[in-house]
Amino acid sequence: MTESMLSVRALQVSYGGIQAVKGVDLEVRPGELVALIGANGAGKTTTLKAITGTQPSAQGEILYRGESIRGLGSHALVSRGLAMVPEGRGVFARMTIVENLLMGAYSRKDKDGIRIDEQRMFETFPRLKERATQLAGTLSGGEQQMLAMARALMSRPSLLLLDEPSMGLSPIMVDKIFEVIRSVSAQGTTILLVEQNAKLALQAANRGYVMDSGQITLEGPAAQLLNDPKVRAAYLGEETPD
Repeated sequence: MTESMLSVRALQVSYGGIQAVKGVDLEVRPGELVALIGANGAGKTTTLKAITGTQPSAQGEILYRGESIRGLGSHALVSRGLAMVPEGRGVFARMTIVENLLMGAYSRKDKDGIRIDEQRMFETFPRLKERATQLAGTLSGGEQQMLAMARALMSRPSLLLLDEPSMGLSPIMVDKIFEVIRSVSAQGTTILLVEQNAKLALQAANRGYVMDSGQITLEGPAAQLLNDPKVRAAYLGEETPD
């Protein structure tokens, strides 16, 4: 069996007196695109924040390439090859697109490689190339999402965490973002995708986890989850027959 790139075991996270994540187990193997789906408030984003150390976890193990990363800061994670695109995008609004991309590569020293990757990002996201000198704060929501993804990819991550990449975007832009997610996955980057649009997430993924009220309630191959009556009823807006 292939060793996991990311392994989360018995993860518990609390906000004040509320337990938001209740003993979650999940794993992501090298080369996989794994979707974590569930309703708003299920604990998906909190799980990602715990993995990246932006939200302290009360209990549990978080292993990346077999080593514990629990409590490590973002800088240490990026230099180890783990990058996250947060919910809400978080671009540097007063910087240009090019400056944002270079910020994504801040932990790298290979100037030639950085230039090559910058051009690769412009090929992947032609819209960004057209606006290279524009301030990020003037971009549309979809363009900012593209920039946030491109900036994360500039660190050449082995594992990319995506938190709700389709949120608040037009259907056309959602399709474009998922096209890029599938392309990045096909090029070999391992991805853990947290997404409310369960159908698109499972169509793109190899495997999936369903989260409800802080717990994993279902897991399996993405195609199997897409056809699961409970998933179809709860997350795909389909009624199950009596």
